[in-house]
Amino acid sequence: MAGKALFITSNTGIEHDELIKPFEFLQSKGIEAIHAAIEQSEVQTVKHDKTLGPTYTPLTSLDKIDPADYDILVIPGGTVNADQLRIDENAKQIIQYFTDHAKPIAAICHAPWVLINAERIKDKNLTSYKSIRLDLENAGANWVDETVHRCNTGGWVLISSRNPDDIPYFNQAIVQELTVT
Repeated sequence: MAGKALFITSNTGIEHDELIKPFEFLQSKGIEAIHAAIEQSEVQTVKHDKTLGPTYTPLTSLDKIDPADYDILVIPGGTVNADQLRIDENAKQIIQYFTDHAKPIAAICHAPWVLINAERIKDKNLTSYKSIRLDLENAGANWVDETVHRCNTGGWVLISSRNPDDIPYFNQAIVQELTVT
């Protein structure tokens, strides 16, 4: 299987399993996975938003990314991660490029928050961590409580999941999407 996945994060507060498990799973399937962060410096992960996890060094920074080079965008969760990404201009531009060019995006847990600030959530059907449901609905999304949801409203695919427990389903949906495209 071929394909190239772009993972975007901030530099702190990334939910460890939502970054590493999909990243390693896609690599195991022969998909090239690239991790870019707001800054090209250490990335601090967390476990359940409370306990510090390992740090990782991203391959590059968001300002050096050409979204045209990638087949899918993956946005891990983590409350602080999503909150920082949603105000980062480069993150918003990457998301807008993917949606404007009908490229799929996969977002888990708090990651759909970022889509609100990128102005790409209206009329999308999705799931997320339950605490941001009202934010998503107020921005025009239709929230569902499912392990994984695929929506192609608006001419681009959004794959979403609720939390780390859903990662196996999230991973399979990403691989399936890359097989279709």
